[in-house]
Amino acid sequence: MSEYALTEMLRYKRPEGSKTQLEFCKRFLEPTFGAPDRHGNYVFTVLEANGEHPVMCFTAHHDTVHRLDGYQDLVVEGDIVKAVDSNCLGADCTTGVWLVLGMIGAKVPGVYVVHAGEEVGCVGSRALVKDDPDWLYKVWSVVSFDRRGKDSIVTHQMGRRTASDTFAKSLAGVIGIPTLKPDNSGVYTDSNEYAQVVPECTNISVGYYGQHTSNESQDISYAYTLLEHLIKADWSEVVFERDETVEETEEDMFDSGWYEPQGQFRRDSNYSNLSELVRDYPEEIASLLEDWGVDAEYLWNQIGELSFSTDYRRVG
Repeated sequence: MSEYALTEMLRYKRPEGSKTQLEFCKRFLEPTFGAPDRHGNYVFTVLEANGEHPVMCFTAHHDTVHRLDGYQDLVVEGDIVKAVDSNCLGADCTTGVWLVLGMIGAKVPGVYVVHAGEEVGCVGSRALVKDDPDWLYKVWSVVSFDRRGKDSIVTHQMGRRTASDTFAKSLAGVIGIPTLKPDNSGVYTDSNEYAQVVPECTNISVGYYGQHTSNESQDISYAYTLLEHLIKADWSEVVFERDETVEETEEDMFDSGWYEPQGQFRRDSNYSNLSELVRDYPEEIASLLEDWGVDAEYLWNQIGELSFSTDYRRVG
């Protein structure tokens, strides 16, 4: 288990480039990882018992979407932890960092990466992949711990396949938590940046809900259960099938269930006006908002605050 309490780590508010983010990294990451690379990413490798290089890579990110840095108070009710008077809890991705530290502490073989700047466009992971380190060609999978709920092993991100169903099913079996299953509705996280280099790239549910909102919460019991299973897992049983050099066709995208096969979605469309994008893809954007933890009540309240602040009168 991690020597640090998850709740203690959750006290740190860490917008990218903030003082508290630096303090968090120095306290929780650098004693294990040492100094970061030039992009702010932390990389550490635990070799196999026979000295061979591991084929699994496990990742998280050390920034959060807090508006301000500093420290926050928490309230714990049963197994659920929330922040007090904060725009988010930051379990996205503090829980992932905690899991990574716990696995390293238990000497689970793997390449471990805690990225910088995921919340501002995956800048750390994108820069790392561009640097083309040798270990990228020695791993067969990148597993991010950065997914809401308790049931997802992501196979698609933004409608593109990044992991095979065979891999996702085998990973679910290896981890051994019955709720985990293949999920083709992933949005975007650091593992997506590796998808053209590494065969199987996924994201696993870590038990948070309402991410990026003031209603964000973390199921602490699930996090501890997941860590126990990750430590006990027999990673040699994972099956790798996807060919990262093969581009998925539009037909494959439609078959995945992400888009309705009406031929309307164009990846090469160039939108500069947000209103036009919302007008043309309302269902897709609603799906993204739900995946980010934004529900109708929260969005309506935000619209109401905007209306009042601009002297409009909300009705209905």
